[in-house]
Amino acid sequence: MLDAADISALWLTFQVASLSTLLMLMLGTPLAWWLTRTTSRWKGVCNALVALPLVLPPSVLGFYLLVLMGPHGPIGQLTTQLGLGTLPFTFGGLVVASVLYSLPFVVQPLQAAFAAIGDRPLEAAATLRAGPLDTFFNVVVPLARPGFLTATILGFAHTVGEFGVVLMVGGNIPDKTRVVSVQIYNHVEALEYGQAHWLAGGLLAFSFSVLLLMYSVLKTHPVAHQLK
Repeated sequence: MLDAADISALWLTFQVASLSTLLMLMLGTPLAWWLTRTTSRWKGVCNALVALPLVLPPSVLGFYLLVLMGPHGPIGQLTTQLGLGTLPFTFGGLVVASVLYSLPFVVQPLQAAFAAIGDRPLEAAATLRAGPLDTFFNVVVPLARPGFLTATILGFAHTVGEFGVVLMVGGNIPDKTRVVSVQIYNHVEALEYGQAHWLAGGLLAFSFSVLLLMYSVLKTHPVAHQLK
């Protein structure tokens, strides 16, 4: 059965994943739209930077985030000057690391959904004298709804399952930075396989449910088929 430490880790994981997903949608939506529509020569570089966490070992990303956000790093010095202290081994540090690590799982589905819309709906909106923001929120967003749903599901689920990045940046502080993946590691290290099974089995069921929901979305909405 789950003990108090397990429940605390689950609750912290839910908080980190929820806030990170919200931030990824806020950052990823304009970024995905720009990457879909731009003809800039920097598009390839930006696409590569966004997708970098897909191929970069989590420990490498976590290490460089630790350096950048540490007391001697540029981000750490900035946050210290702003009175925020340093981000490593804090809830805020976990969120920053999670956003950067899971961002491709939000941006890429949104890019595919935006690209699937095509130019015709935008041209029709322009003939009705709709402005850019009006067109985006009243035409693009409704048509790309399956992409938003898929991006939300994947971003949240990937954040829940993070281990290497959150361990490097957040450490293993009870009730503060110990997320569920780290708690499973603690149980295994202590040979508490029964406790590890409860948490690992729960994550396995959660992951399967997430994939089942995502493929149901892809099957139901034609636009979302572009996300496969």
